[in-house]
Amino acid sequence: MASLNRKFTNHSMNSKTSLLSNNSRAPVGGAAGLARVESMSSLNSSIAEKYSLAASPKTWGTPLDMQTREPDDDLHNPSSARDRFSDRGGAVFSKRGFVNLGCLMILALGLLMLFGGYPVLTHFLTPVLSNQGGFNLGGINATGQIPDMIGNYGLIDRDTPKEALTKVSYETGEEMVLVFSDEFNTDGRTFYPGDDPYWEAVDLWYWGTLDLEWYDPGQVTTKDGALQIRIERVDDPSTNHNMSYKSGMVSSLWPAVWTLGNLGRAGYGASLEGMWPYSYDSCDVGTLPNQTYPNEERPLAAVTNGDRYHGNVLSYLPGQRLSACTCPGESHPGPMRSDGTYVGRAAPEIDILEALIEEGQGQVSQSSQWAPFNAQYRWHNTSDNYKIYPDPVSQTVLNSYRGGVFQQAVSGLSWTNQSCYELADGCFTTFGFEYKPGFDDAYITWVNNGNLAWTHYARGLDTDTAVEIGPRPISQEPMYIIANLGISHGFGTLDPDLIFPATMSIDWIRVYQPSNAIRTTCDPEDFPTAKYIETYREAYTNAELMTWTKDFKQPWPKNKRSEEGCS
Repeated sequence: MASLNRKFTNHSMNSKTSLLSNNSRAPVGGAAGLARVESMSSLNSSIAEKYSLAASPKTWGTPLDMQTREPDDDLHNPSSARDRFSDRGGAVFSKRGFVNLGCLMILALGLLMLFGGYPVLTHFLTPVLSNQGGFNLGGINATGQIPDMIGNYGLIDRDTPKEALTKVSYETGEEMVLVFSDEFNTDGRTFYPGDDPYWEAVDLWYWGTLDLEWYDPGQVTTKDGALQIRIERVDDPSTNHNMSYKSGMVSSLWPAVWTLGNLGRAGYGASLEGMWPYSYDSCDVGTLPNQTYPNEERPLAAVTNGDRYHGNVLSYLPGQRLSACTCPGESHPGPMRSDGTYVGRAAPEIDILEALIEEGQGQVSQSSQWAPFNAQYRWHNTSDNYKIYPDPVSQTVLNSYRGGVFQQAVSGLSWTNQSCYELADGCFTTFGFEYKPGFDDAYITWVNNGNLAWTHYARGLDTDTAVEIGPRPISQEPMYIIANLGISHGFGTLDPDLIFPATMSIDWIRVYQPSNAIRTTCDPEDFPTAKYIETYREAYTNAELMTWTKDFKQPWPKNKRSEEGCS
């Protein structure tokens, strides 16, 4: 029992009394319990009476009716007599009302500005940061700093020597700054699509020049601090698209490094038809097929004294697809002039080098390709339109080859450093070109073996009245870089004693621009390309589409000089 008591003691005194009722002393304990209950009931009654209130508020001793004045009534009871001075007799338009309304309007306008006006103003007034050039992501800033990007993926390679960050223009003497470089110092790079941030190797046959090799991405890599492109003979052509040779091309045949306007893609015929090798911004017969008027054999110079292998006609080109004659509303990348006419667009070509052999010695052709063509492919090569620099190695001369029905060439031939071949000393030598886009004083200057080789000026491709065409500018299009190694009977007789495999190695590629005119985008406002390329993406990605209309099934933009005109 004792333990039972202790168990309940903490819960109730009444429980203790009840449990003891089974004890032999129960009557005494029961009388005491009754007395305790009566005492507690009396206490509760006195407390209730002390704190209870009558049903009528008037008996509480507090005046609650409206007629009884209280000290704080002035705080919440309006009075026209008291407020007459400040409220002007309770008029609708009061000073206090204006203040109240004004505060509400300020709050409302503030909320509108915060959630409506601020985003709109930010959209229109915040300047868009340009990523064109060396003063933003991927380039150098005004202090010459180079961003440190994971994987060395800035536009300027971290391995580029400090002394190569600037140079002086060969032609004007102005300062040029480095905007892109690749030193190829990391061995084992691969160039399959998506592998590299700068270069991509193609997987195709370059049918335009009837190459003997298939371009395979596996033939391009980096080794010993250089980009290496390897060409080799294939024992079983059935394993190589039925081609006897396998080599590589990276972008941006015969040993070559060259540039092309961004609206044309090397090896993708549909993108090139009517684009290469034009550089033209006039609306005349030069934009038409064969450079002749519809259903006529004139100008006379366009049908005589041309390509002797093709009936002496001057041109087989289909006409400039995106010309200044393009009718309004036709598909054209723009821009459009204020008079409603388009700027002529194309894919010009400038070659850093195309290698060849003459008299058992190595040579390079350093050239630019053009359309429409001069009569007899003769550009105005007078002494004031070009310059050849004396050099004991280069010994540059103008190329006697001037063109054919598919292109006009302005070319200089130079001897190379004979030690810088794979089976000789294997040294590296510097090739390059510098150019200024446009008309008049525009120019292209080539470098061979680290020295100036030759220059031609835009005025050498001025108006030609014989074929009724206007001036052709030095490329104003955004250009991209291509490097490839290939062979073709179209470029000369194939020596049966050639040793395979053979490798072309490139130590570095660097691009400079004037310090006051930096622009590295491929989609500038004055020569846009991105939207057009995206619209016709298949032409730029499907190498089996050789023509724009027949294969790609796209309409040729109407030309106001054509027979149908803009109707």
